[in-house]
Amino acid sequence: MPETETQLVEEAGVDVTALAPAIHLDHCVIHVSDWERATTFYRDVLRAEVIPFGKGVVFRFGGVQLNVHGPGQIGTPRARVPVMPGGSDLCFRWSGSIEEAMAHLAAHGVAVELGPVERNGAAGQGVSVYFRDPDGSLIEFITYPTP
Repeated sequence: MPETETQLVEEAGVDVTALAPAIHLDHCVIHVSDWERATTFYRDVLRAEVIPFGKGVVFRFGGVQLNVHGPGQIGTPRARVPVMPGGSDLCFRWSGSIEEAMAHLAAHGVAVELGPVERNGAAGQGVSVYFRDPDGSLIEFITYPTP
């Protein structure tokens, strides 16, 4: 997804001061109970790039990364009350139509729990569908109208 990919400032020919005070999400952390099951889901259903890391993996989506805590690997430092498997709520922008997103989920045997419904996301008003990862975390695909 081009809107989530990053480019080195030097390559873009952009003055760094012109970017301030822009802040962009670099990574966040989820917790899974089973490395193989989570990897299959995030790779196949969410189209993540799987990067081996320690005893587990991280999932990359262009320029945004999901660090993963799981069996035998918990990062430090961590939140005062770390998220447990099934405790995350994540939204991903789907580049196609909501119908294509739903067909993609159906092709992977993933049930839509809610939607399509209108939602407000980072790019304004969109349409979303909600489903669950293997641990029960709530996942959302949001689409935005094309100009």
